[in-house]
Amino acid sequence: MKSGSPSKAVMIWLWIGIGMILTMVVIGGLTRLTHSGLSMVHWTFAGSLPPMDEASWIAEFDRYKTSPEYIELHSHFSLDDFMSIYWWEYIHRMFGRLIGLVFIIPFAFFVFTKRISKAMLPKFFVILALGATQALLGWFMVKSGLVDVPRVSHYRLAAHLTTAFITCSYIFWVLLQYRDQNKSYDKSNSTSWAWLLGGALVFQIVYGAFVAGLKAGWVHNTWPLMDGHIIAPAVWALDSISQSLMESKSGVQFVHRTMGLIVFGLAIYTAYQYRVSQWLRKPTMLFAICITIQFLLGVTTLLLQTPIEFAVTHQVFALVTLLSWVWLLYSFKHQKSSEGIQQGV
Repeated sequence: MKSGSPSKAVMIWLWIGIGMILTMVVIGGLTRLTHSGLSMVHWTFAGSLPPMDEASWIAEFDRYKTSPEYIELHSHFSLDDFMSIYWWEYIHRMFGRLIGLVFIIPFAFFVFTKRISKAMLPKFFVILALGATQALLGWFMVKSGLVDVPRVSHYRLAAHLTTAFITCSYIFWVLLQYRDQNKSYDKSNSTSWAWLLGGALVFQIVYGAFVAGLKAGWVHNTWPLMDGHIIAPAVWALDSISQSLMESKSGVQFVHRTMGLIVFGLAIYTAYQYRVSQWLRKPTMLFAICITIQFLLGVTTLLLQTPIEFAVTHQVFALVTLLSWVWLLYSFKHQKSSEGIQQGV
């Protein structure tokens, strides 16, 4: 392999990382929706094995009995009930460790064998830093539900989930750059419109996490009106507008469903605007298709009152949609000179 040429092994490794994070999002969603996330009140980086005998399970259960969740919500739990929620959180945490190993060990090998150029190396270190941040935010999120109140902060949940999405998206971006590192593109292309789409999408994803954290999907299960209102009176229930739109179930759901319409409209408009562009037609069309599917999944999940299978699909497809936007941004940034930028919005 020539120096600076992309290695197929490195690209496969990055694709595996993307796949594992997508899987982790599914596991995380199932952990949250089965109310399993606060089941492990004692965790060390050194220990990896779950309780192996009845005495160990009883000891773990006794630790759980000291938590706010058990005291306020699950005091009726038997040992079997506890075990059923413990396993999801255990799988969630162990799969997170596995992702770390899958990134760190091959990365060291690829650096040693010089399959990653010096120019690209800092980008791979950013991936590792994002992964470490994601793990730290996971601990920070869970900690908020182990003191006083039996629920995690929806702000911390949003930070944890959004960082996972950003990490996965950045890996995809690095993969595209690594693949095309020896190609030359017009550097003057405008990406302003693509960034506007991305900003709106990330804002929507953050509010989706707010909806999940506050369990706001279980209120106003009607569409397009909110229980007969364009804006339900409960949206303004709290003392200030900012509190109502960021901390009340009705207010958070209102922002999320409204932004869903806005992002949907922007995506359709973008696909129409670039329909004749040979270079940008496919990525803008794919983005519009992903947004449409995600929009329909969101409405269906709301109308069915958040069944687990739809809620998890809606969550993981949000990441798929964000990855489609990464390809769109990359295409805007690296479009062929012959296309120019005059076709932009």
